[in-house]
Amino acid sequence: MRSQEMRFCKRFLDAQRNKPECALSKMDADVEASSEIDEILQQIAELDKWREIFNSRGLDLPQSYVKRPSEKIKSEEDSDDSSRPATSTHHIGAQNNQFTAPYSIPQTLTVSQSLGGQPLSPELAVSLRNILFGNTFHIFNYEWKKSFFKFREPFSDMAYALDTERVGGTCAIQMVVQAHIIKYLLFNRPVNSECTMQSMVTVGEKEQRKALAAALTDILWIAGEEQTATVCLVTLERCFTPHMDYKLDNFTERLQLFSFNKKEDVLSFIYEHIQCFKEEGSHGIILFLYSLIFSRTIDRVRADFDCTTTHLLHLSLGNFVSRQALLNLLLTGRATPQVFNGTSLNDEQDKALAQPLHGVLTRSHVGYLLWNREQVNHAQLPLVGSMLKTPKLPIWVCNINGTYSVLFSPNRSLLSDWKMEHLFQLYFYNGQPTQLNTTMLTIDTHSHHWEAENSDIQGDPEKKFPSVEMTIRTKWEGAVIDWNGTVPFF
Repeated sequence: MRSQEMRFCKRFLDAQRNKPECALSKMDADVEASSEIDEILQQIAELDKWREIFNSRGLDLPQSYVKRPSEKIKSEEDSDDSSRPATSTHHIGAQNNQFTAPYSIPQTLTVSQSLGGQPLSPELAVSLRNILFGNTFHIFNYEWKKSFFKFREPFSDMAYALDTERVGGTCAIQMVVQAHIIKYLLFNRPVNSECTMQSMVTVGEKEQRKALAAALTDILWIAGEEQTATVCLVTLERCFTPHMDYKLDNFTERLQLFSFNKKEDVLSFIYEHIQCFKEEGSHGIILFLYSLIFSRTIDRVRADFDCTTTHLLHLSLGNFVSRQALLNLLLTGRATPQVFNGTSLNDEQDKALAQPLHGVLTRSHVGYLLWNREQVNHAQLPLVGSMLKTPKLPIWVCNINGTYSVLFSPNRSLLSDWKMEHLFQLYFYNGQPTQLNTTMLTIDTHSHHWEAENSDIQGDPEKKFPSVEMTIRTKWEGAVIDWNGTVPFF
């Protein structure tokens, strides 16, 4: 501790106590001053620790060279509390926009190296960074590190729902997993049995864990072409010492990879370690993303790409967000960058392309709908193909003006019987804590009076109707949407 800083604190507090207008008694002032000194000294000690950590990482050096943290610093980071105040992160980011405060995984959420996993090699770690960011010096920021799969209150109207970020890179991943949780709760039953919303709300903590494990397993198993899946967990010790051109994050270097050839083994393993994905401090979203990439394999992800995409995340407004290739990997098991059906050899003018563009090859269980006002205004909205618009089950992840939500129906036959699509209900969840009940929408596609009633309205219809309605109309053109008493939002 610096004696100069301590003397400054004491002089400041003595001056405060001696002010004539102070209403406190001498004893009360002494107690309060002592408490304030302790608090300030504690903060200075915290700053000293951060200063040492920053210096060990080379942040005080003008060159691009970054020192490797000593084992002492590694021990401090491992024993840190898993949460950091947002103000600290903001202050650090102002000094160096590529560095964020450590957000260490509690020891209770790590696994033993003797569990039988394969340690991550330095070569594989470099490939992982490149497939995510396009380089090896970007690392996940605080917003990503603090994200995990968190359910609402059990046995409540929203017991099935995950709390997600309104914006940010993790929201897309969380909402695809949310869609698969809904799939499990609604349709994980005999085909002829009735699916109702009641099965969504009578969900306790154990059922929440089972639903999350099933959702994660489904996505990983499809990415592994229904033959294999890999689950990533974290150990206490590093698996390798990174190269100088690889930026340390004290997390990826501790990965253990567990591979399985049977889906039931994947499910059992994930359920047994479900706390590693759903507890605060777990880095659960990142762990699942790593598992997804290794289940698909980096070589196959690269083969899925076309000339428009080289990595899965891109930087937007200071945060890493998902490219369409990552969304398609989550939804279909392939990291294809386009939303149309199949492979395109020609452009919109029917001229031959130098390299083909890779779209969606098969129908998935969960679909995808897209609406973006800015892209519509500039005639740039991609046309989603029928493979994504018409999934095997009536569940859709919706990308609405860059934010993510879920539309679904408990009617399994909705997309297999055209008569069902004349008049039906859809349920809408936007992932936000402010939504206290699942919104029910009634969709009328038969009368087509939406166009008739609004034919005299001039201008952009999107400005007069909620974006949710415009999104639904990309699937059911001309549909009339009744909010059933709910004030339209989004």
